[in-house]
Amino acid sequence: MVSKAASETLTEAAPPPAADGKYLDSNVSGAAKILVVGPLGVGKTTLIGTVSEIRPLSTEASMTRAGARVDPYAGDSGKKTTTVGLDFGRLTIDGDLVLYLFGTPGQQRFLPAWQDLAKGSLGALALVDARDLTASFDALGNLEDLDLPFAVAVNVFPTGPRYDADDVRTALDLLPDTPLVICDARDRASSIRALIALARHLIDLATESS
Repeated sequence: MVSKAASETLTEAAPPPAADGKYLDSNVSGAAKILVVGPLGVGKTTLIGTVSEIRPLSTEASMTRAGARVDPYAGDSGKKTTTVGLDFGRLTIDGDLVLYLFGTPGQQRFLPAWQDLAKGSLGALALVDARDLTASFDALGNLEDLDLPFAVAVNVFPTGPRYDADDVRTALDLLPDTPLVICDARDRASSIRALIALARHLIDLATESS
């Protein structure tokens, strides 16, 4: 669970990777299982690989013609693979709180895997693509069905439009207290800030319910 000490030490600064890149620091006192969700090609694998302090686990498979039909931007981004199982990474924040990151497959046909991965999760970071906000509706609906708290991060693509945060919030029909941030999944500091926004949201919810 998220510790009280971690809630008092969260900062906007991106912590450096773990010194040995493998074992947890002895000072870690809290842990949280976090889902990273979103539609096909939104950047889940990229974000986890960017922030993970250990070598991330990825279950990527080559894109097929069938996949290309539901990911119209795959050719633009050079995307050749897609997650078919899960992505996994680990991030320690301020030496006290460790986040175990589980990336879900983007296609709705993998919903049973989604439901299994959600077991024991405290919350989720939902990545959305401003080029097609409607593609995120299934992922957000799944989180609501699972009653899983989440934050939304708009992943910035070079060819994508730039929308005002209020317009994105309205388009996605987000509740007022749902965190909404802009991030670049390729940038470590930006991606960590998105995860910190989620961690703070979970801490606030835990505080309200205590």
